[in-house]
Amino acid sequence: MMNLTGLYAVPLALLMIGLSAYVSALRAKTSISILDGGNIALAERIRRHGNFTESVPMAVLLMAFAEAGGTAELLIHCAGLSLVIGRVLHPIGLFHDRPVTFARIAGGSLTWISMLISMLGIGFNQWAG
Repeated sequence: MMNLTGLYAVPLALLMIGLSAYVSALRAKTSISILDGGNIALAERIRRHGNFTESVPMAVLLMAFAEAGGTAELLIHCAGLSLVIGRVLHPIGLFHDRPVTFARIAGGSLTWISMLISMLGIGFNQWAG
């Protein structure tokens, strides 16, 4: 049996590591150990990483529960692709002085769509299966 959730968790983990390293690199350059020290570039990087870590774990858990419950592989792929694409787009469009960008809105929306697909799969498995 293929583990589809794991297939999508790997690129997401790599992205998380990349976002974390991006924060760490600027922390090292600016010698700012905690918070953002008033550095707006660091604040943006922290939020990009923070937004990722606030939403991805729940989305991956929902995918795993949906997959374990027997949700169709096509739906797991839809959830996984939506999540990966959304989480790539979101940090590209996140800026303190531009609250509305295509990448930010599309990234956030795709993340929510991913969660909704998984939740619908779980619900269908529980109540109709």
